[in-house]
Amino acid sequence: MARIPAAAVAASGLIGGYGVARWTKKRPLGGVALAAAGAVAARQWQQEAGGKAAAGLSAAYVAAFAGSHPLAKKVGAWPAVFTVAGGVALASWAVTRVAAGR
Repeated sequence: MARIPAAAVAASGLIGGYGVARWTKKRPLGGVALAAAGAVAARQWQQEAGGKAAAGLSAAYVAAFAGSHPLAKKVGAWPAVFTVAGGVALASWAVTRVAAGR
């Protein structure tokens, strides 16, 4: 079975976490989705690029989640979520690509 790239997992976690929280009106459920995807992505980052890269990308993931809140006040909720998800996906892709020597 093909493995989903960590970049897609991380972006999906940010988008899905917000979507779950919004549609269920239960923020903790969104947090569970966000955390689960973050854990899967972090494991992949560690396997693909090592511990330091995984720590840095995990920090970026958490920072993106936190940063989406003030950004949402300026551009709206969904645009903010898509923006930070894209940023994390791009960072993930770049770091894992460099680590793989491509």
